[in-house]
Amino acid sequence: MVSDLHEITAERLAADQQRYTANRRAIVDILGAAPHPLALSELLAEGDGLAQSSVYRNLAVLEEAGVVRKVVAADEYARYELAEDLTGHHHHLLCTSCGAVEDFTLPARVEQSIEAALTTAARRTGFHGVHHRLDLVGLCADCS
Repeated sequence: MVSDLHEITAERLAADQQRYTANRRAIVDILGAAPHPLALSELLAEGDGLAQSSVYRNLAVLEEAGVVRKVVAADEYARYELAEDLTGHHHHLLCTSCGAVEDFTLPARVEQSIEAALTTAARRTGFHGVHHRLDLVGLCADCS
């Protein structure tokens, strides 16, 4: 994770004319320590005294500023994680039964092959890709 996470977060929020409040800092700290994207209920459980309505609003502000990314799984709950440029490139395993989301990384050689294939596909259509996401959808170990 980026060592100056709070400084970068403050800069991104300031660029959106937003303040880096104590609640936003708490959300960033919780997501930074989480081993996988968190649902709102998990964020609330980790955050002492954070109000649900405040967390929703603050997640939206942090997402708009490019600090937080929403991961949509198969269930009705979105999960949240820090933006990839703050934590490092990774992908997700999404369970279609329980909605669990787990992070995973690929070996550099495989990642380079995927990036090359995507660049070729984009070039053929005139598309300008910025980054890619890979979500493997299926059943987690508990549900299979």
